[in-house]
Amino acid sequence: MSAQPGPSLNARQYALTALRERISAGLWEPGEKVNEQELAATLGVSRNTLREAFAALSGDGIITRVPNRGVFISSPGIADVRDIYGARAALEPAALQWGRDLDVGLLSQIVTATEEARGRGDRHAVADANQRFHREIVAGLGSPALDETMARLLARMRLVFVRVLAAEPDFHAPYVDENRQVVGLLQARERAEAAGLLRTMIMRTGDRLADLLR
Repeated sequence: MSAQPGPSLNARQYALTALRERISAGLWEPGEKVNEQELAATLGVSRNTLREAFAALSGDGIITRVPNRGVFISSPGIADVRDIYGARAALEPAALQWGRDLDVGLLSQIVTATEEARGRGDRHAVADANQRFHREIVAGLGSPALDETMARLLARMRLVFVRVLAAEPDFHAPYVDENRQVVGLLQARERAEAAGLLRTMIMRTGDRLADLLR
């Protein structure tokens, strides 16, 4: 569910969260121009507030502001893939090994939903469920700061996948079984082994994506 502005969430943070959610959902293509006026009206925020959110996204490498032309969604390259997956390879295994709030039951449910989506050939649902799986892993650390970090990484990562999925629409399908293996290790209370497997998976995926972008 998208965040809504209110006492606990100021307008800038609301806009920033909403923009990341839209990018993570694949609502914009890499290189696409963002209509500031329409977007401000859709979100119910001022254009100044929207520009503050854009400034934060620009720092994250998610959007690019071109003088006299406007704001564009970034188009990540190989260096971005290395950065994203290097960060994930440090963060997610740590969450599996030491996360005090890790919900193994929920992770298993997500993998089941991913398996069902793969079975009916719903590629978009497979990709969305896979992203949720990794988001919930980091949520197991119980740290809002790291949740924020993961949200930034996932938004950048989705832009990479927009480019890759055009060439390999079933890119995510093989990872469903590996996610199930991770859950199986967690259910057996073998957290270190699950963390090691996940790190290997993440690094291998980063290498594969870098190859595809060459």
